[in-house]
Amino acid sequence: MFNIGVIGYGYWGPFLARNFNNHTQCRLTAISDKKEDRLEKAKQQYPHVRISKDLAPIYAEDVDAVAIATPTSTHYELAKEALLHNKHIWIEKPMTSTSAEAQKLIDLAEKQGKLLLVDHTFLFTSAVQKLKELIKDGVLGDLFYYDSVRVNLGLFQHDVNVVWDLAPHDLSIVDYLIDEKPKAISACAMDHFHTGREDIAYLTLYYDNNLISHFHLNWMSPVKIRRTIIGGSQKMIVWDDINPAEKIRIYDKGATIESRRGEYGLRANYRMGDVVSPAILEREALFSEVDHFVDCIQKNTSPINDGASGLRIIQLLEATDESIRLNGKVIEL
Repeated sequence: MFNIGVIGYGYWGPFLARNFNNHTQCRLTAISDKKEDRLEKAKQQYPHVRISKDLAPIYAEDVDAVAIATPTSTHYELAKEALLHNKHIWIEKPMTSTSAEAQKLIDLAEKQGKLLLVDHTFLFTSAVQKLKELIKDGVLGDLFYYDSVRVNLGLFQHDVNVVWDLAPHDLSIVDYLIDEKPKAISACAMDHFHTGREDIAYLTLYYDNNLISHFHLNWMSPVKIRRTIIGGSQKMIVWDDINPAEKIRIYDKGATIESRRGEYGLRANYRMGDVVSPAILEREALFSEVDHFVDCIQKNTSPINDGASGLRIIQLLEATDESIRLNGKVIEL
C-alpha cells in the first residue's frame, strides 16, 4: 500500500483524491488546502483522512507520495519540499513556471531516487492510446499534419494565459504520439480584456519532412470543441473527444498529385474509401494514470509522462511566449 498526500483541493484535487482513494494499492492519507470551505468538504468526504491547512501531515514519515494540484506558480517550491522529504511526486500540468525550475526538480528527483510524474491525463485516455497504436502500426502512412481545436467559453485563469492553460494537453499528446520532435514554433495570441493574460491563441509546430502541427486555443468560443484531425499519406483520422458514440473515425481518403503538360500543370487524383470507427473501450483516464504511477514506483521504472516530458512541454510553452512577444516570429528549438 502506498500512502498518498494531496496538496490542493480546488478543481482537480477532488478528482485526484477520489482516484487514489479508490485504488486498491493506495491509501489516501492526508489532504491540505488553504481554504476552510475546501477543507470542510474534504472532511465530509474523507473522515478517515488527515485534513489540514498545514503541510506537516503531507510531509509526515508515513506518506509515500505527494500529489500537487495547486496554481502553477506554486508547483516548484511544493514539489521541491516534498522531494526533500523523500516523497514520490505527482505534479499537475504545466509542471512548473519555467524550464529552469523543471530541470531542478528532475535533478533533485534523480538525486533523491524518487519518481516524478507530470499529470498529462489525456495520454491515458483510450482514444489517445488507440491513436498511438494506429500511428505506430503505420496505418496512416507518413504523417503530413496534426490539426487540433480546443475551445470553449471559459474558464479564465488568474495565473496563466490560454496557452499555458490549454496547450499542455495538446503538446503532451503530440509529444507522445510523434517520435520526431519539432524544430521550430510560431504563435500569435490576443488579450481582449487587457488582463495581461491572452485568451485566444494559434500555435504552429514545424518538423522535418514537411510535418506540421497546428493548435487553436480559445477561452471565448460560444461552443465547446475538442477535435483533432491527423492526416497521413495513406489514411486520415478525426478524433472528436466529446462524441461519446464515435470518438475516432478512420478515413481511407487521400490524394496523389501528378505533374502534366498543358494549361493545368498539376492533376489531383482523389481516393475516397471507407470510413471506420473502431471500438474504444472507455476507462477513466485518471484511474489508469494512477495505476501507471503505482506500477512505476513498484518496478522503479520511468513513467511515459516523466519529468523529462514535462520539461519538453515547458520549453515549448516558453518558446510560444517568445513568439507571441515577437508578433509571431518563428522560434528555432
